[in-house]
Amino acid sequence: MEGNVLVLEDQIEIREFIVINIKRAGYNIFEAKNGEEALKIVNANKIDIAVLDVMLPGISGYDVCREIRKHNKYMGIIMLTAKSQEKDKIEGLISGADDYIVKPFSPKELVARIDSLYRRVKLLEDDSTEKCESGAFIIDYKNRQIFKDDIELDLTQLEFAIVATLIKNEGRPLSREYILDHVWGENFFGSFKIVDVNIRRLRQKLEKDASNPEYIITVWGFGYKWRKGE
Repeated sequence: MEGNVLVLEDQIEIREFIVINIKRAGYNIFEAKNGEEALKIVNANKIDIAVLDVMLPGISGYDVCREIRKHNKYMGIIMLTAKSQEKDKIEGLISGADDYIVKPFSPKELVARIDSLYRRVKLLEDDSTEKCESGAFIIDYKNRQIFKDDIELDLTQLEFAIVATLIKNEGRPLSREYILDHVWGENFFGSFKIVDVNIRRLRQKLEKDASNPEYIITVWGFGYKWRKGE
């Protein structure tokens, strides 16, 4: 691997444990013990994946995630949390994270999630398809941009990957399992709810009325499909 991974963790023993295992997987590592330091690293370097602890002195991992997303749509972000409540996981995703992992975790699981997310980031960068149209939408794979009625939509790289997967399968119902495998990767350990959370967030950005979607249609008990609309 040649990817750059930022590890934000204030507890030195945990940070060293994480860093050793990610280095063994072949990544270049940047370390930060607080949110302010992490943001300085992000501003000064090309970071592919950020692994952010939630509970930190000063600004929280959620705040760091939000700040990164203001300026970088496509960096992969994984949240580390000691909390397992559903609301904490959802808060991380709403903040702009791509994935979350609950402490304690195995190094094998963390590296598998980083590998999966890194492949997705690179796949979006290397997609050979130039552009395609679907109704009011134009998707530019090379530059990772989506336009609706010639206006660019502000999507994260994860949201872009979901829309790209749906549009490539226009009219075809896709199960949550299919979306997980193609967007998060086959080694993803999380639940299907992560798909639903991101679909709700996408509808807020794509649809005129998120409660009555025209484009991302729910296939009840199964998953979702893309409809190009009127």
